[in-house]
Amino acid sequence: MAYAIIKTGGRQYRIAEGDTIDVDLLDVEAGKTATFSDVLMYADGKDLTHGNPLISGAKVTAEVVEQRKDKKVIAFKFKRRKGYHRTVGHRRKLTRVKIKSISLGPKKTAAKETKE
Repeated sequence: MAYAIIKTGGRQYRIAEGDTIDVDLLDVEAGKTATFSDVLMYADGKDLTHGNPLISGAKVTAEVVEQRKDKKVIAFKFKRRKGYHRTVGHRRKLTRVKIKSISLGPKKTAAKETKE
């Protein structure tokens, strides 16, 4: 089964065609197509291709399913015997995408050097 590792929003994700993942908020409407060009590695059954650090010409195409929020995260700070306590929280904004295709781009042919 072919898979790739992409980088978006400061995180890395292992994806395959047909996967649905949540990534940090993208500025793309639901139903539109998003393209990820930061492909770090691609592997199918027998071949493994990795970049240095990225694979040039490779891209992943995904359809944006929805814009959503993550579950609430609560952080409670306090100092004992001082009367200090603070409650802060947030909900991370996410984009749910469904991976449509992974393409490596054109194959490069090795340049042959001739000795003079």
